[in-house]
Amino acid sequence: MSVYVNISDIAQYVDQSVEIRGWVYNRTDKGKLQFIQVRDGSGIVQCVAFKKELDEVQFDIASKLTQESSVVIRGSVRADSRAPGVPSGFEVGIQSLELLQKAEEYPITPKEHGTEFLMDNRHLWLRSSRQWAILRIRATIERSLRDFMDSQGYLLVDTPIITPAAGENTTTLFEIDFHGERAFLAQTGQLYNEANMMAFGKVYCFGPTFRAEKSKTRRHLQEFWMMEPEAAHLSLEDMMTLEEQMISFVVGRVLENHPHELALIERDVARLEAIKTPFARISYDEAVERLKQVYDKTEDPEQKDLLKIEWGEDFGSPHETALAEMFDRPLFVYHYPTAVKAFYMQPVEGRPEVCRSVDLLAPEGYGEITGGSERIYDPTLLEERIKTMALPREAYQWYIDLRRFGSVPHAGFGIGLERTVAWMCGLPHVRETIPYARMLSRNYP
Repeated sequence: MSVYVNISDIAQYVDQSVEIRGWVYNRTDKGKLQFIQVRDGSGIVQCVAFKKELDEVQFDIASKLTQESSVVIRGSVRADSRAPGVPSGFEVGIQSLELLQKAEEYPITPKEHGTEFLMDNRHLWLRSSRQWAILRIRATIERSLRDFMDSQGYLLVDTPIITPAAGENTTTLFEIDFHGERAFLAQTGQLYNEANMMAFGKVYCFGPTFRAEKSKTRRHLQEFWMMEPEAAHLSLEDMMTLEEQMISFVVGRVLENHPHELALIERDVARLEAIKTPFARISYDEAVERLKQVYDKTEDPEQKDLLKIEWGEDFGSPHETALAEMFDRPLFVYHYPTAVKAFYMQPVEGRPEVCRSVDLLAPEGYGEITGGSERIYDPTLLEERIKTMALPREAYQWYIDLRRFGSVPHAGFGIGLERTVAWMCGLPHVRETIPYARMLSRNYP
């Protein structure tokens, strides 16, 4: 009698009879032998139909299976180092085959397809081994972020997606009509997280966020997922330590749990194995000086123009890439100019033009993956910043209240899931890091 198994566990059932329920990933016709690769979501295994071992009807079905046909296969597992699959080295000798549905001609084939075609067929492209591997790694990254924060005593508290106020810049918000009132899709859960922090001490939220900026870069999505921790009495320096421990923990989990997936996407794991604490920490002031030195040494006029920077300006992708290339692991850049950061960031004592902020830049040109700061905790200073930024005070009254009833120094950061996945998987674009990417010109499928 066959036992139903997941393909990922196939190595445990050598010389046993098993049942596999899945879809045909590929088929190779060798006449009396049919080599059928079957996937079930947990892995891929080669199944072999031998004409002598099947009745005529079932072998005929096996020899005409189309890509993505759904099947139930029963057979004996055997070890064979030549057998492809995930995991490799095992195959199933088919004893019986049940066809649930013969798929129509599948639009995605092993041949090369254009990106737009694949994105138009994203609902089907997800079935490919590369996308399968990426999204399994994404799930582990998401789970590991939660596990780490839970282990540090942080409480998961959900924050609203519909909000009456901007967390940062109103020009990058999706505005909605909330029963006749102006509202927005949240670009961050941080402000509400600060209220949650005042109730629980250490909290984090993890959910979808929305940015309406008209950006077409390889790093930007209109809808993405972000985890945002917030803690009372947390300094900027302690927050950096927390972040580097978190990143190191997540990278370790990915390396431990996904050797097959990392191999499938051809990720250079040596780059991930180098991610060890501590990470380098440099001030914005030092970063600008380093960039000016790179600028002076650059001969290509076009590249030189991209690297031009003056103190007080925010970094663009070329600047972040140039800085990150100086180190073999993520880099903290702290104390950015107040003018280029959000209104709620605590100024540096004695230097109000600089705030207690920090970004974490990933290596290999992946740019900022976390951004955070100490928050203004004095109500008068916060009101001054809201006025300076010309923000509607009434929309932030509840946020000001947090500073009126037991205010304490506190800090927090956000980590973008998709950028983190892109970096850890070594992907050229964030569109493959999320099941259904929402970009400037795409909201289908």
